[in-house]
Amino acid sequence: MPLYEFRCPEGDVFEQSHPMDQRPDEASCPVCGKSSRRRMPSPRLSIAGGSAYGLVDATRRSAHEPEVVSALPTGPRRPGSGYTTNPLHQKLPRS
Repeated sequence: MPLYEFRCPEGDVFEQSHPMDQRPDEASCPVCGKSSRRRMPSPRLSIAGGSAYGLVDATRRSAHEPEVVSALPTGPRRPGSGYTTNPLHQKLPRS
């Protein structure tokens, strides 16, 4: 059931859940008891950005259309320092 938002004459805003076919135009305020009119709420948009959606789409697409790599990447390799500053890595076995 959808939530409908109401605002009473005293300024209190509250929500109530009603079936779509029985949506009321007015409801009594739970604070003051006065008749409150239904108002148009702001849309509930997602907080995820476009990059998050791109990642989700790429992950979903890779399940059905995996990228095929036919050769190693070209170009200079970055030299590794061979040393890590993470203290948890010191506990790893050395060979």
